[in-house]
Amino acid sequence: MAEKEQSPPRAQNGIVMARLIRSDIRHISDAANNADSFRVLRGRVSVLKIAPDAQLMPYLELAGFGSVALIRSSDLRFDLLSALVERWRPETHTFHFLCGECTVTLEDVAVQLGLPIDGSPVTGVSSFTDPAAVCYQLLGESPEDGDKYFSGIKFTWLKAKIRQLSPTATEGELMCAARAYIMHMIGAVLMLDANGDSVHLLYLPLLADFSTARSYSWGSAVLATLYRELCRATKPQVKDIGGCLILLQSWALYRLPFLARVSHQPYVYPLPLR
Repeated sequence: MAEKEQSPPRAQNGIVMARLIRSDIRHISDAANNADSFRVLRGRVSVLKIAPDAQLMPYLELAGFGSVALIRSSDLRFDLLSALVERWRPETHTFHFLCGECTVTLEDVAVQLGLPIDGSPVTGVSSFTDPAAVCYQLLGESPEDGDKYFSGIKFTWLKAKIRQLSPTATEGELMCAARAYIMHMIGAVLMLDANGDSVHLLYLPLLADFSTARSYSWGSAVLATLYRELCRATKPQVKDIGGCLILLQSWALYRLPFLARVSHQPYVYPLPLR
């Protein structure tokens, strides 16, 4: 009796993957085949161009944001990011290339940004009974004195708060400025909302104690936000993308070196500085 011929492992994997990918959901890769032009996504990354005040660095380091605070460039290639989105599969949270699958992992977040990836999940309440009191306690002042029910802090207000720091600032003022700096990084760089110009207030109470703030897995929250934005951006009608785009681009140039120019510069930390 003839033995049944078995498919090679790679072919079997392809069959399994085909079952995971749904054909009833519209994907930009399908729309791109019928389009006359390539869709280039937009994004709003607002990196602070100035280095953090030396007085703030001990607090940023203590909270786990010391490395990412060194990133002051947002020279993003949205054509590259858009091409990556076309190869992203929401069903598996992986990029599909001819050579196989790959994805951004927690290890990449730690290596690229230096954020904590172990510890408690980043969670918080979505509304506050007295948001102004929370801001006065942790930021020293409130951005919306006339509004009792605000839920976000604008980036422009946070930038002004950071620039107002005096060389003779007290420890309390330094801690408030450090929280403002971290809040700006969270909302404008790490967990960017594609259509927003503010950061949600829910992150602020997590920064009340800097030692406790470091115990949260900020890297996991950043990665989850990036995954969510990649999945949203695969819809053909979407025009913009959020999440940590600096992480995505730096990961692509680091893990897929054929995309980058040959560089003889030594590696620096964090990697997006290279």
